[in-house]
Amino acid sequence: MTLSITPVILSGGSGSRLWPLSRAKRPKQFLGVTEELSLFQLTLQRLHDIPGVQAPVIVSNQEHRFLVAEQCREAGLAPDAILLEPFGRNTAPAIAVAAFHARKAGDDPVLLVLPSDHIFTRPEAFKDTALLAAQAAAQGKLVTFGILPTQAETGYGYLKVGQSTDIHGVHQVAQFVEKPDSVTAEKYVASGEYFWNSGMFMFKASAYLDALAKYQPEMLKQCELAYSKAHVDLDFIRLDEQAMTACPSDSVDYAVMEKTDQAAMVTLDAGWNDVGAWSAVWQVLPKDADGNALRGDVIAQDASDCYVHADYRLVTLLGVKDLIVIETSDAILVADKNAAQDVKKIVNALSAKKRSETDLHREVFRPWGSFDSLGNGKNYQVKSIRVKPGGKLSLQYHHHRAEHWVVVSGTAKILIGEKSQLVTANQSVYIPLGEKHMLENPGKEWLELIEVQSGSYLGEDDIVRLEDIYGRANDGKQ
Repeated sequence: MTLSITPVILSGGSGSRLWPLSRAKRPKQFLGVTEELSLFQLTLQRLHDIPGVQAPVIVSNQEHRFLVAEQCREAGLAPDAILLEPFGRNTAPAIAVAAFHARKAGDDPVLLVLPSDHIFTRPEAFKDTALLAAQAAAQGKLVTFGILPTQAETGYGYLKVGQSTDIHGVHQVAQFVEKPDSVTAEKYVASGEYFWNSGMFMFKASAYLDALAKYQPEMLKQCELAYSKAHVDLDFIRLDEQAMTACPSDSVDYAVMEKTDQAAMVTLDAGWNDVGAWSAVWQVLPKDADGNALRGDVIAQDASDCYVHADYRLVTLLGVKDLIVIETSDAILVADKNAAQDVKKIVNALSAKKRSETDLHREVFRPWGSFDSLGNGKNYQVKSIRVKPGGKLSLQYHHHRAEHWVVVSGTAKILIGEKSQLVTANQSVYIPLGEKHMLENPGKEWLELIEVQSGSYLGEDDIVRLEDIYGRANDGKQ
């Protein structure tokens, strides 16, 4: 009999070690780090061929809700639910609210818990291992995926394998081990008894909730409240903020897996990588004869074992080795590959200076499309705006600026005051300061226009929103 498997996709991470490509408002899981599809979309794609798999439950930071919805749409997948956390409470509460949702109709499916930012070079091996883990999960085991180590890695926690269970290929977990130093990691790998801790799990929804009741009763109570008091907002389920505030924050490893006597492990050999740093990205990408992995407009001479990601400009390397070079529209990172785990120090320094580069790219994504800041000067700013088919900006006005819109391609439906008009390529309109206005794309192709702002203050918070089809608050953002 085929088991019913409900994937739970955890999508709340920030991915700060992949700065400057990964930013807080558009973190690594929503980016094409290793190929055109984002890591989040690759996670969804990985589910397609697993027998018994149902529509996934996605747990996301509320700030990323439109990114999740849009990338699901692009992938042609309708999730069972998108649960929105008002703020992160680590993995144990996130899985708990997903488990409550999975049991809403009295069902008790096996949950396949997956971070949204991992990759596999051999995804077919993951399918077979997941089916094996599901057998043990159906018997009440709390199953984790142990990764067959390929090197003495100090950036991962480890699992020590225990005795075999009555299911061939499934073992008890003898011990969970923190990230070791290099000498200890060498001993672990040489022993053949230790595996990398992947952060992926399978268990019945009831088995996980029962474990929380035993080891973390207050967490269970607040998660149940957060889900029972949740409210539907468009295509999303917003968890109750008060209950989530009161909920203890902890990882599933600390909260449950290290305490339970039902922990089991399956061995996964599928070319797994958590893409936790730029050095990890370099490891999984194709390389030239000199060991360089190059993406974008890059010329490398007498360079070896480097990773270069160029988005906007020509990047050249000469006479260097073991470098990471990441070029985006507004920032460039140059780092020794051996220091890749420390990129977070740069992000922390930027945060301390309140630099916007920690949160946003120059191109900013909104539920209706995106805008790119092309240039600015004293009392003016120029943006490129792209609106997807059917997209509509909020009805709004500004206290400090006027705007000129010039349509480059597509058709715009524009409301200024009480007058509505269609504006096509090479036509323009003027929006006076203080006048209410709205922009919509009624066509089937993307709408592109240039916006020229002029005024005494041009900050993004000079927006008074009157109506919005996406249910956003009047927070001073387009």
